[in-house]
Amino acid sequence: MSRRTLLRASALGVLTGPALAACGDGPGLVRARPTLTHGIAVGDPRSDGALIWARSDRPATLVVETAATEKFSDVRRFTGPLLTPASDGTGRVRVNGLPAGQLVHYRVRLEGEDGATSETLSGVFRTAPTAPADISLVWSGDVAGQGFGINPDVGGMKVFATMAARDPHLFLHSGDVIYADNALKESVTLPDGRVWRNITADAKNQPAETLDQFRGNYAYNLTDENYRRFNASVAQIVQWDDHETTNNWSPGGTVAADKGYTERNMDTLATRSWQAFHEWMPLEPREAVDGRLYRKISYGPLLDVFVLDMRAYKDANTANIGPQGQVLGAAQTAWLIDGLKQSTATWKIVAADLPIGVVVPDGKTAFEGVANAAPGAPSGRESEIALVLSAIKANKVRDVVWLTADVHYTAAHHYSPARANFTDFDEFWEFVSGPLNAGAFGPNPLDPTFGPEAVFVHAPPAPNTSPLDLEYQHFGEVRIDGGTGELTVDLCDATGKVLFSKQLPPSRK
Repeated sequence: MSRRTLLRASALGVLTGPALAACGDGPGLVRARPTLTHGIAVGDPRSDGALIWARSDRPATLVVETAATEKFSDVRRFTGPLLTPASDGTGRVRVNGLPAGQLVHYRVRLEGEDGATSETLSGVFRTAPTAPADISLVWSGDVAGQGFGINPDVGGMKVFATMAARDPHLFLHSGDVIYADNALKESVTLPDGRVWRNITADAKNQPAETLDQFRGNYAYNLTDENYRRFNASVAQIVQWDDHETTNNWSPGGTVAADKGYTERNMDTLATRSWQAFHEWMPLEPREAVDGRLYRKISYGPLLDVFVLDMRAYKDANTANIGPQGQVLGAAQTAWLIDGLKQSTATWKIVAADLPIGVVVPDGKTAFEGVANAAPGAPSGRESEIALVLSAIKANKVRDVVWLTADVHYTAAHHYSPARANFTDFDEFWEFVSGPLNAGAFGPNPLDPTFGPEAVFVHAPPAPNTSPLDLEYQHFGEVRIDGGTGELTVDLCDATGKVLFSKQLPPSRK
């Protein structure tokens, strides 16, 4: 049985129980056995295993079994933590000691304190290879934004089924995993008279402020069957951006008084949102460099993925016009430079949650992203990116590709010193893709500092175009040929149609 056939067949039985609920919903509900409430998920794979995530409705121990085939005749058992209300019933266990470059079948169940066990859910993932092999990765961002949540009339978030059909090894979620600041109404009437209908939930009735409201945003997304099936069989590499907390937030900031928040301190909101993120996402914060997010995922000799955090260390959006600025922070900048220099992988993907040259205003005098629309030498947050780009050139680091989302359209940007105001760098590509299930916007202007050229852009004709228009919901796919080492990037719409393709041969060192 092929991996794709297994994915489709086994995923049909991923959830057969009652509708899912966030922690605290359904008071008085008593079950005879623990329940896996929101499916299962795989994250941060290595050559010998991966992280397996799950959630229980009551205190229970997480148990994972792995095998080489769906018959589970050669089972290895891994006992995870006791899942308790302290972590909203969530937890993860790293399965390890498995063969490299292999399809792994896994199944998950819960063992209650009274001996009762849950149903079993199953999935698959592939361990990272240790020899050159074909690799496929999909990426995008932005889920349930601008008032567009799970629409039962269109089958929910079908883009996840479209991505699953491509049978990728990895999924890079580039941020805005939730829209904690976007409440959902039962219906949204579009400018052309069409109606978008939402499944609703208590946690989505207002912008999230409490820990349970942030948790409820993640729970809401995982009530979508397409999303849960995808999670069970595609290993994720996850990031965060602003909407995990609140729009355009930066450390030390304050939410505007007219946004309707009771708690307006952005640092307080961020602390709560980070806890919910780490509880509900398949990553282990202790494995990150800073104990939170930024980290390197090595996926064999052909690929290293450098996962950035361009949110927690940035300065205020109003400060992005000065001579110096911060978007990575000194420690993360040094880590990225050193990591790229030391990498022996053929391709180095920099997973950035913000694009480099796209101008994203925050009001009239501030800028949300790296670019600040100022001509001339790098200024503001561009100064840190300039350090990274110069170090790449100085250390002769080859085959660096940047992937990002954030701006709700898809584009291919080529950066060249021949067009730039700052010239101490080698030319490179940045590919943008999104949104997955949110309002579509763009395109935005480009800042000339690093000489970007929009080789391809696909954006909607009007701002906040709804996900009913699938051609303006986007994801990207990266394929690396195990024989030639060639990297191909396809920019796709939510139906799977390839809108643009770029082949990049590896450098000959």
